Amino acid sequence: MDKKIEIKCPICKKQFEYTSSKWRPFCSERCRDVDLGRWINGSYSVPSEKKLDDDDLEKIERLKKDE
Repeated sequence: MDKKIEIKCPICKKQFEYTSSKWRPFCSERCRDVDLGRWINGSYSVPSEKKLDDDDLEKIERLKKDE
């Protein structure tokens, strides 16, 4: 007998059976797409260990001016 694993979707918080969703760890394609959109638009970020130095900051400022 397979054990059912119930989890909450990280986007909408809906409770669902984990192994029954083909969009794991999301409950639906919509929630998967919402998460992808958040990565694409920069809502999520991965912290960096590297500290920015003055050269890095100058490069960022130049890139902002070129936009």
